[in-house]
Amino acid sequence: MTSYARITGTGSSLPPQRLTNADMVAMLAPRGVETSDEWIVERTGIRARHFVAEGVYASDLAADACQRAMDAAGVAPSDIDLIIVATSTPDMVFPSTAAILQHKLGIAGCPVFDVQAVCSGFIYALTVADSLIRSGTSRKALVVGSEIFSRLLDFNDRTTCVLFGDGAGAVVLESSDVPGILATDIHADGKHTGILCVPGHVSGGQILGDPLLKMDGQAVFKLAVGVLEDTARATLAKAGKTTEDIDWLVPHQANIRIMHSTARKLKLPLDKVVVTVDQHGNTSAASIPLALDHAVRLGQIKKGDTVMLEGVGGGFTWGSVLLDF
Repeated sequence: MTSYARITGTGSSLPPQRLTNADMVAMLAPRGVETSDEWIVERTGIRARHFVAEGVYASDLAADACQRAMDAAGVAPSDIDLIIVATSTPDMVFPSTAAILQHKLGIAGCPVFDVQAVCSGFIYALTVADSLIRSGTSRKALVVGSEIFSRLLDFNDRTTCVLFGDGAGAVVLESSDVPGILATDIHADGKHTGILCVPGHVSGGQILGDPLLKMDGQAVFKLAVGVLEDTARATLAKAGKTTEDIDWLVPHQANIRIMHSTARKLKLPLDKVVVTVDQHGNTSAASIPLALDHAVRLGQIKKGDTVMLEGVGGGFTWGSVLLDF
């Protein structure tokens, strides 16, 4: 019997501290950094984001999101036999955030690991989990994106510090004889490393290089709008589907202009695009599962809907997943 991987539960977690654009303006003003709500909204569509408190880590947000996803799926921690965490902001150098998360959830024995593909991380993680379930290696997996980008931001750079937020989103992915994930498509091109990166590293007990986020916004925009259309069409072709079959597009929530441009290229009406960037900002690997959970809990995405997930991230990485929910 053919085994498929199907999402049976979604969950998310946002830190309690919510900062509006006005809050960011007030926070940046003493540094001599000028920005405004109008400037941020016009260029990105972002109106608010969430930042974690001191002492909160990616595994904490992930644990909360995973518990909500397991509750929605009706599964117990003891049922889980695989955990994959997509993150660029791990709790520590090692062990993996997935191992720390596993312990916090009261799970032991199953394989766990992190995936690092920045904002495409959840797409990569879902692709790997899909393969492991189809092969029979796993039957019930937790796939989670969890990020704390507020600790990587240069608050003297108004072009980046207003863009990002913290959060986590998770799904339970289960083996099923009913198709769920229909097709996936992932790519990378390392020659674009410099356009979006955090170039610091730890050596000899010190941070060498710059540990803060650097981005060439125009270069990222130009690359993103092209590869997002390409990967969506490639995934549709693999699944034998067309854009007319898509009920919902859940893109990486980086910039409303990129999202709208992608929808237009795919000839999808904007009311089929799930948008949370206005309230969450860019939460990197967490943004797609956060947006998915938001749309599910609002009743937008319903059982039986065909959903396209897609993202781009530093590396440069990109990819997409087509699924029947």
